[in-house]
Amino acid sequence: MTDIEIPFEKDRKGHYRFFEILPGALSWTVLFLPLILSFINVTVAVFAILAYLLIFFVRSLGYSARSISGYRTHKKHMKLDWQGLLADVEAGQVTDKVFERPGWHYGSLKRLATYPHRIKPSQLMHAVIIATVNESREVLEPTIQSVLNADYDHKKMILVFAYEGRAGKAAHDRVQELLEVYGKHFAHAMAVAHPANIPGEIIGKGGNVTFAGRELQKYLKEAEIDPADVIVTTLDADNRPDRRYFAALSYMFCVVADPFRASFQPLPMFTNNIWDAPTLMRVIAVGNNLFYIVSTQRPHLARNFSAHAQSMKSLIEMDFWSVRTIVEDGHHFWRSYFHFDGDYRVYPLSIPIYQDAVLADGYIRTLKAQFIQLRRWTYGASDVAYIASKGFFHPNKASKFDVLIKFLRTLEGHVTWATGTFLVYFAAFVPSFFHPANFAANELPLIVSSIQRIGILGLLITIYVCLVTLPPRPARYRRHRSILMLLQWALLPVTSICYGATAAFYSQTRLMLGKYISKFDVTEKAVVTAEGKTISTNANPD
Repeated sequence: MTDIEIPFEKDRKGHYRFFEILPGALSWTVLFLPLILSFINVTVAVFAILAYLLIFFVRSLGYSARSISGYRTHKKHMKLDWQGLLADVEAGQVTDKVFERPGWHYGSLKRLATYPHRIKPSQLMHAVIIATVNESREVLEPTIQSVLNADYDHKKMILVFAYEGRAGKAAHDRVQELLEVYGKHFAHAMAVAHPANIPGEIIGKGGNVTFAGRELQKYLKEAEIDPADVIVTTLDADNRPDRRYFAALSYMFCVVADPFRASFQPLPMFTNNIWDAPTLMRVIAVGNNLFYIVSTQRPHLARNFSAHAQSMKSLIEMDFWSVRTIVEDGHHFWRSYFHFDGDYRVYPLSIPIYQDAVLADGYIRTLKAQFIQLRRWTYGASDVAYIASKGFFHPNKASKFDVLIKFLRTLEGHVTWATGTFLVYFAAFVPSFFHPANFAANELPLIVSSIQRIGILGLLITIYVCLVTLPPRPARYRRHRSILMLLQWALLPVTSICYGATAAFYSQTRLMLGKYISKFDVTEKAVVTAEGKTISTNANPD
């Protein structure tokens, strides 16, 4: 079995450092490539830039098409009677209950007969781990209430508060108060304080939920509950599952061929406070919504992100999450992939878990908090070295071809994250700036402009999907707020460059220089009440 632990920073040498440097080195090279080619051969520069932009254009059309497809799938799944579908799965056949069943459901029932050790819905227990540091009660309580509002039996749920001991007495008291109010509604509820300064751990969510997972393992043993019958969902403090989530997750867990070699990824939707967030943050949040809607249509590229679910049996086998990285969610895909020698997949769910858009106390602090969040996400480039090291330099049974394809897609994704926006907006003007008399150089911006006009249609499609997935406008806001939701898209170039691309370059450059981000900076959170009052807490006690 492959050693799945990410190396300590002091042990990252040789080939590992090469692959840590690679994403940033490629990104900076690609960024300056139009300039370099313009000095070498202007004609080559023009055709290279045009080829890149045409590829980007075709991919954007596919993105728009998948956004419509993903939205339609999402709407269909939100209308399904998941409890009725679960009753069919329990019986192993279509029951007498009359409701609309999708065509794929009959195929699922047929396959059940071929599974030698299938788990029935009645056997299944859900464990919900809510990770918190110092978030206020106003952030945490709606999360617990959303779990209780689920269309699922609460007595088949275990609630686990995973909180940081370093946050002090206030955090401890807050969790205990919530446990006293809500714990009685679950089969079992517990609060687990994650001790500070455990050797080998960085300050991050991975250590917190892993410590809680080990305590959950002890409880299951004492209660004589088989971990194979337990599926664990990890939630951040502001994550609110849709009421259909647990039923839909149960269905997927019970109908897939091997639920112990799989994770289940719900649809992240940053809409809890979307009407309260500043304009720039709204553009970023709804853009993220769209990205994950599109991702549901590409299951072969599905990865763990934020809230996700996995069998307790599998988590125990791999000793839970990594405690050595700040991107424990995305990294968990690769950790699982190599632990199971490539026999592992992520099943996307089109049922949402609603999350907060970035909102802190004050506009400047919100701008800073947004960058800190994206800096953490783009630090997923650190997985490039991990994939290469575990896939090509350590013994494992995973297909080398599959590892190579996944490695190249991951590398390309992070390089595009950093460079794509800059190239789309500026690359076409570089050759003509240095060669104003060259015909091809002067024609390039005109050709690109024509292509972009066609691309506006795709942009309008994506804007439509973003708008129709928004929650209703709160009564405290006037109608002009809805108009701003449409006009805000004019700021897309600003958010793409100042946040997405810049954060990616920041993270990749730090990896290049060996200046690792070794502490999980918790995003500051503020809550706007129905009366319009803002309540804020610094979620990071440090």
